[in-house]
Amino acid sequence: MSQFLTAREVEALVRSGQPLPEGAKLTPSARDFLDDQKRNRQPVLAPFAGGKKTAQAEPSIPDYEFRWQPGSDPKTPADIERFFHSKPVEELKLRICDMGRRLWQRDYTDGNGGNITIRVGDNLALCTPTLICKGFMQPEDMCLVDLDGNQLAGTRVRTSEAKTHFGIMKRQPKAKACVHAHPPHATAFAIANVDIPSCLIPEAEVFLGKIGVAEYKTPGSAANADEVGEVGKDHQAVLMQNHGVIVWGKDVEDAYWKMENIDSYCRTVWIAAGLGFGVHRFTGGQAKELINLRNKLGMPDPRAGLKECELCDTNDFRPGAVCEATAPASPAEPAPAPEIEALVQKITEEILKRLQVAK
Repeated sequence: MSQFLTAREVEALVRSGQPLPEGAKLTPSARDFLDDQKRNRQPVLAPFAGGKKTAQAEPSIPDYEFRWQPGSDPKTPADIERFFHSKPVEELKLRICDMGRRLWQRDYTDGNGGNITIRVGDNLALCTPTLICKGFMQPEDMCLVDLDGNQLAGTRVRTSEAKTHFGIMKRQPKAKACVHAHPPHATAFAIANVDIPSCLIPEAEVFLGKIGVAEYKTPGSAANADEVGEVGKDHQAVLMQNHGVIVWGKDVEDAYWKMENIDSYCRTVWIAAGLGFGVHRFTGGQAKELINLRNKLGMPDPRAGLKECELCDTNDFRPGAVCEATAPASPAEPAPAPEIEALVQKITEEILKRLQVAK
């Protein structure tokens, strides 16, 4: 039976000069460790001994993006099965399970909510199955589907909302992975139909960009896939009205980070606005600098061509504030007609005269 090795175990084996056990499977962190060693072309350093100088590996940034050769999608059932159980795809399955656990542990999903996809070919994607808790998924639960939602491999039925993810992927080639969940603070904005204010936190402007809003459509429907796909092609984070949030990135961890980013941002804005002093925005010029930085990082932003004065919304954000309705003024009574006034006066005088006679 094959075993899973952690990064710590792999590092210990490599340091001692021992080979990895035949048939062993690696956790994502263990695979990252080996990839870093290959990328840096540096041997694993032996434990520090007696003040001897050791070589230092060049700093690097982990790269989890899955790349395939265009036109290489497997066609036959046998080739599809081989691809589905290949080492690179098995590693992606483990990474999806890791992201699922993070979503569940952060209370971004409940019950069987949420779903995850990773594009692995011109017309192929891995996705989570339907009716499963994201905190307890196993690699063997994953599904392989084409971008029309047809299931090609896997023993469990694919998520019913896969087409919503593919609505984005078909329109935006940079969307290599999508994560949908119901993080409570961001979902609250989606339910209340409140626009998330901008120009408040620099990290949100860089890593989230302009947050899109997709009108409510039935989850899992073709209409929802079209609506979310159109909004998502230009926005890496999308509020789905009365539903939740969907985000995308170059890999599944990048997408997951944006889920954390948007919920943390919404929570912070909500707390700040509740202090009662309003929220302080930085300037449009400062926002322009952040958008330029975002573009340098290769992330699209529909605001790139806007003028500085158009970048920051200026509406006061005061969640929970209820304006007291002003009671409508009572309509003024019409002035009596002069002839009626004279008649009333005459009658009054006549009554008083008769009262005097009666005495």
